[in-house]
Amino acid sequence: MDRSFQVVIMYILTHLSLIFFLYPRNIIASTDEGHWIPIIIGLLFHFVTITTYLKGLSYFPKKDLINIYLGIGKGVAIFFLIPTTLYFLMIIILTIRAYSEIISIVFLSKTPLWAIMAFLLFMSTYLASKGVEAIFRTGVLIAFLFLPLIILIFCSSVQNVDWHYLFPIVDKEFTFFTNSSFYVSFFAVGGGFLFLGFIPPFLSYQRKKILIGALFLIPCFVLSVYIPILTFGQATASTLLFPFVVALDTVEMDWLIFDRVTMFFLMSLITFIMLYISLVLWKTIRIANVCFPSFKPTFLTITLSASIFILCLLIPNWNDIERVFLWNTYLRFYVMVAIPISVFYFGKRLRKE
Repeated sequence: MDRSFQVVIMYILTHLSLIFFLYPRNIIASTDEGHWIPIIIGLLFHFVTITTYLKGLSYFPKKDLINIYLGIGKGVAIFFLIPTTLYFLMIIILTIRAYSEIISIVFLSKTPLWAIMAFLLFMSTYLASKGVEAIFRTGVLIAFLFLPLIILIFCSSVQNVDWHYLFPIVDKEFTFFTNSSFYVSFFAVGGGFLFLGFIPPFLSYQRKKILIGALFLIPCFVLSVYIPILTFGQATASTLLFPFVVALDTVEMDWLIFDRVTMFFLMSLITFIMLYISLVLWKTIRIANVCFPSFKPTFLTITLSASIFILCLLIPNWNDIERVFLWNTYLRFYVMVAIPISVFYFGKRLRKE
């Protein structure tokens, strides 16, 4: 049965959860002008990567990434799956730690950080333990509840823009290539598409519909950066930790039941991020279950979650979060490049044989 609608919805939600918090700050910090250039480069990288990835997966119908690599050989599986597992664990740790900090700043300033992290991890672990179909059904329900109002709020965020801040349009020296913030921004660009290779045994989908869904993300990437710039200017926006969230706080919508638009927007994105964490945790458990078949999935789930929580506690402050994000950039690019290219290469080779 074709589940393209569920897959596209999940693809959009996972990326929305990553775009609006850290991505604007990274792009704004990477250059003082011509921000559309690093945005376009990231988007081109994203479309080339997912196109290559989807084309490669099409050569292995009804096979997930784990079985594809095991079919080639155990050495190949180890070479690609171990870094991927490490990357997934790093994503979960960083996401839980970073977003707990955001929740603490915006909502629960008096709540201990460990309690917020425990809540995020518990909810995500519970959903991951129910399986990928439960995650996707939950994603569709959340999309129906939150996406329409989020789109409306997103469109309303342009009410305070000053178009003079759009200039200068071009960064003639391309200075962002030498700035580490540009490469850290790929956390949002390439952090959410790998699940497409883990779901074929459970859910089927059409490649073209995924690419159509990816087109929906283009204005989200662009406006998440340009709304704060056009609202505050580059000089002020570059000093903000969460530029888009602060820009959204200037929007007035009297008809909304919440006192601040930001509250509703952030609560919606937090539900998206829990879906994202649960999906990444499910993928990690899938790989771990293949590596340790003698252990029950429940035991692996509890063990992984407990280990993740302990590691989250070892990151003391925001500066350390940013440092770990930078360290993870090298592993991120390896996974984002190596996995799609390898799947495409092995698929082409299989087709020729």
